[in-house]
Amino acid sequence: MAETVSSLDTRIAQVNQRLKAAKMGLQIERRGEKLNLRGTFPPRPGSLKLKPYQQRLSLGLPATPAGLKQAEQEVKIIAAQLIQNTFDWRNYVYGTGWGRLDQMGLAQQIQAFERYFLTDAGSGGHPTSTQTTWEFGYAPYLRKLEAIAQANPSLSLAEAIYATVRSTNSHTRSRQVCCTALSAFATFLNLELPIELKSFWGSYGASRAQPRELPSDELIVTIWNTIPNPAWRFVYGIMATYGLRNHEVFFSDYSALTQARATPTVQVLATTKTGSHEVWPFYPEWVEQFQLREGCLPAVQTDLSKTTLQRIGQLVSVQFRRYDIPFSPYDLRHAWAVRTIHFGLPDTVAARMMGHSVAVHTRTYHQWITHRDQQQAVDSALERSRGSRNME
Repeated sequence: MAETVSSLDTRIAQVNQRLKAAKMGLQIERRGEKLNLRGTFPPRPGSLKLKPYQQRLSLGLPATPAGLKQAEQEVKIIAAQLIQNTFDWRNYVYGTGWGRLDQMGLAQQIQAFERYFLTDAGSGGHPTSTQTTWEFGYAPYLRKLEAIAQANPSLSLAEAIYATVRSTNSHTRSRQVCCTALSAFATFLNLELPIELKSFWGSYGASRAQPRELPSDELIVTIWNTIPNPAWRFVYGIMATYGLRNHEVFFSDYSALTQARATPTVQVLATTKTGSHEVWPFYPEWVEQFQLREGCLPAVQTDLSKTTLQRIGQLVSVQFRRYDIPFSPYDLRHAWAVRTIHFGLPDTVAARMMGHSVAVHTRTYHQWITHRDQQQAVDSALERSRGSRNME
């Protein structure tokens, strides 16, 4: 065995002499049973360094004569990429023995994308939220892509992507999420699509919600009185009064309520999808009417190592159906938002309380915000007119 290793090391030294003579700027080295490259590479994704520096690159190739021959060919490819500034770390960092990203099969590419999404791409958000987004927003459509590609081997990857998008209903959120997921996957693969997937979104949008779909304040109060379980009555009351998302109810600090502070705000914890934010009640009198100071949450699994935010949110929807509530949990959130508009709360403040951007807030509640602004303009104009007549 020692002679075999020694013989291979001699071959590696010979290859490195050829690479040095050709001024490749890279050297092959054996580390255990694998072959690596050593040379000056750009910073890895997420690195704080700004300039290229000496690094090792794992080729995932075996330390054998055949592996060495392949490594020498790989050096020529990588050296050319470095010269042309086209080298991409993503082609080499997603699994020992996988080889280059553009040489993988679709299943391996999807695995590589998953690892990238859950580590590098999702590093700015909460891990649980990133995992939930992957499981429910990306994975289903990538599985569908893989199935379509397997059933239609004559299709190119781009054609399979378009076929996957067309398999969803147009003008739906499913179509929009599918486009988002597959666009991200194509970008990850450096795959240029002839037609941007965003053009397939259609007319779906949160602004399609109509005022008639929202429950009135009177109906909200009436329904609260019909819920027999005190714990789920508390969930309902919190969502109506504070406009929380389904899962946020179970990840909030209610100390301002339980300690009877003058300002009974609720602090949504950083564990949630959009991070920590404080919310004020609209209406404040609902805090007492819905007995929120004495309420307690139902026994729901909230250990995010055993469940997800999505599944917790689904439990709330299940209870709404169980109690025959004639609207969805999110309708309570939308009703809260519209209520703040009628109160004249600035959009920036309301958006912060809801845990989303002002752009999303404006787009979602555009029709109500537009009506409010128009009404304010009309009121101001009428007031000026009255003032002018009084002066005459």
